[in-house]
Amino acid sequence: MQELIIDLALPAERYLAWYRGQAGRVVMRSRDGRSVSLPAHHLRPFLTHEGVYGSFVMRFTREGKLVSLERLG
Repeated sequence: MQELIIDLALPAERYLAWYRGQAGRVVMRSRDGRSVSLPAHHLRPFLTHEGVYGSFVMRFTREGKLVSLERLG
């Protein structure tokens, strides 16, 4: 299993594009510089009125399948 750490600052206005059907994925960069494309619905549990903010650990298989996404701290 592999893992990445991601620091995310996604304002609610940008996340709303998913609700409107204008976006299906969120593209972000991990701390080690890798680009990550994640289906937006995986961030829904972390969504507040302000958006999605914080540091997260993403665990995935060698094939790239998401195993877990957890907020750090």
